[in-house]
Formats: sequence, C-alpha cells, structure tokens
Amino acid sequence: MPSLSRSIELMRNSQTQNALIVGGGIGGLTTALALQAHGWRVRVIEQAPELSEVGAGIQISPNASRVLRALDLLEPLMDVSVTPTRIEMVNGIDGATVFSVPAGSAASVRWGAPYLHCHRADLVGVLAQALDARQPGALELGVTIEKVIESDEKIALQTDQNRHEHADLIIAADGVRSTIRSQVFGDGSPRFTGNVAWRCTVPTTTLGKHAPPATARAWVGPGRHAVTYRLRGGDLVNFVGVVETDAWTDERWSAKGTLAQALEDFSGWHTTLQHIIENADAHYRWALFDREPLNRWSLKNMTLLGDSCHAMLPFVAQGAAMAIEDAWVLARSLRQQRDLGIGLRSYEQLRIPRTSDIQRRASANTGRFHARSSIQQWWYWQVPGVAAKLMPSLVHRQFDAIYGHDVVDEMRNH
Repeated sequence: MPSLSRSIELMRNSQTQNALIVGGGIGGLTTALALQAHGWRVRVIEQAPELSEVGAGIQISPNASRVLRALDLLEPLMDVSVTPTRIEMVNGIDGATVFSVPAGSAASVRWGAPYLHCHRADLVGVLAQALDARQPGALELGVTIEKVIESDEKIALQTDQNRHEHADLIIAADGVRSTIRSQVFGDGSPRFTGNVAWRCTVPTTTLGKHAPPATARAWVGPGRHAVTYRLRGGDLVNFVGVVETDAWTDERWSAKGTLAQALEDFSGWHTTLQHIIENADAHYRWALFDREPLNRWSLKNMTLLGDSCHAMLPFVAQGAAMAIEDAWVLARSLRQQRDLGIGLRSYEQLRIPRTSDIQRRASANTGRFHARSSIQQWWYWQVPGVAAKLMPSLVHRQFDAIYGHDVVDEMRNH
C-alpha cells in the first residue's frame, strides 16, 4: 500500500472536485486534510482573523489519534503532546480515589493507538501547518458566511465581503452555532445544558507540591466536577471545572470570569484545585450547549460535520474526537462512491448512530459526575471503586466502545 504522501502525489494530477469547508477549527482542518489526501482540492474559510489559543487543553483519545496517524500527523502531534500515565476518577472534596487504571503504553496496546493530551492551539497548529505544506494557501482567515443561497441543484454561500462561494461540496464545520445549519435546516438555536465550564492553565512549577499528577483525572462531586491534566511537555497544568447553574444570562457563550467567582464555585473542594484556581492568570467561563441528534445532515451538495451536527457535553471528552472521526469517514465515503449524493448518505448512515450514542453517553455522565444523594454517590463512586480494585480490566472495558472504535479500519472494509 503506498504511503499517504505518495497517494497524495498520485492523486494530485487527477483532482477535479473542489470542497469548501466553513470553519478552521479541529474538525474543519482535519476534514480538509482527509479530503485532500483522497483526491479533492480544498479550501477552508474561517471567520476569526487568527487561529487563537482560547480553549486550552484537549484530550486526543485513541479513536481520534488513529485517524491522525492515518493522515501522517501523529509524529508532529506527539512532539507537542503529553501521554497521561493513568486514567483516574477521584472525589473532588477529599481526593479519595474512585478508580485509577494504567494509560500510557497500556492504552496503546489495548486500543491500538496512543492517548494524548495537548493544547488546542498546538493541535490546530499541527493541522494548519500540514495543510499549508500539502496545499499552500488553502486556509483563508477573516471571512464570515452571512447567507446560504439555494438553487434547484446546489447550495452556494455569500460572505460578508459580498462574495459568492461555489464548490462541488460544501461542508459546514462552523460549530454549535452553525450559520449554515440554522439557515438550511431551520431547527432553532442550540440548547443551554445548565452547565458552565471554567477553563484555565497554570505553569506546573508554580503549583509546586500542589500540582496534580500527569494523569487524566476527573474530580467528581455534588453538582459539579473538574478535570486536570498536563500540557506542553508537562510544563502546564490544564483545569476544567464544570458547575451546574441556571444563572447564565450572558448572550455570549464564553466570557472572562473572576478569581472570586471561580473560588466560590469550588469552595470546600480539594486544596490542589484551590491552588490551581488561585494561581491562574485568567479564568474563562464557557456556557455548555448541545443539540438533539439529527436524523439528516446533508442537503444537495452540502453536509454538516462536528459540533454543527452533534454538539455534546464534554463529559466523555469526545467532541473533537467525533469531528476527527467524521472527517475520515466523510473523505472515505466520497472516495468510495462516485455519486456525491450516495457518498453523503453513506457518511450519514455511518456517523449518525455513532455520534448520537456518544451524545447520550456524555449527557448521562452528568448524573455520574455530579451525584448529589448518598445513594447516587454509592452507586456511581463506591461500587466502581470496589470493582476497579478487584478487577481493573472492568474499568478499561467501559472505554472500549469509545476508544476502541476504529473508523480507519471500518472504512477500509466498508
């Protein structure tokens, strides 16, 4: 089988179809690379004037890293990533361990690809650099889509610069507040889930003895939870703290909060978390939105991808991973089907059940992470803790359906 770079070279002379991808985030850039590797000429337009660092850390689970490996991106990604030593759940108040199982090499052996933590900006940088190397000038920043133009056979787009954008295929990877989705399907606005996430990073050396370990650690407690892990070679600690609230009134979906607010939300919690919050330079609050699963993502020459079609709570850390999976399946579906409509239907048939299942798992974890009653806490925390001590493989098995899912092999055999 020829290498990816050789396949790209062989296809370059026969590229006749053009794809326009709206959204220069993880999903959009991965889609551009996957389509380009499968014979398409691609363009990505992004409304932001620059690719920024907002959002901090991201978990790249094995189901996503195997796609990046297939795109020859794993080596540069690992250069800017941290491999967590363990996957853990602890009590957020007293730090007592619920379960702790090996990750690292054990994750690669069990699920066939590495489990990584990286800064979101570093992943976007790896993707953007690869796209520029493989198709220079494919990414254009500072362009906003204002209107969808629908004709009898095709969909086109109008930008804020009054340009009309046409392509054989248009992919809306423009997030939970997708302009294209709202205009094409008219199914309303995303739904506030009643959860707000605090996000911040702190230099590991600043925390000293209070730095959390280099693990994927969830701190659970009544009505809230936190996640900590390392970034950038272990030099940064990433913190995400999710709090249930009905008090979000800001029209923006993210805003800068205050130290006092963050400390109040995690008052009485473990000193490790208190020190992270106290030493962060900035405290950002993100309202968490999701949507009901769709039974259709495509119309004519347009389809949805990533958060635009399956926005979910981050409680299984799979939002970006699902977009990365989408990218590979879309590219392979179109490669295997000469007819665009058939290819898009194949993409939907493969992805809608998978992403809907992950959306449901993420929502269900609200009760598990935020258990309030003593009975719930016993069931969600004590029972798994005992089971993990008696048979650690039971904990690994919980993740098999997510981390062990292999879209690369699935599409090879599809």
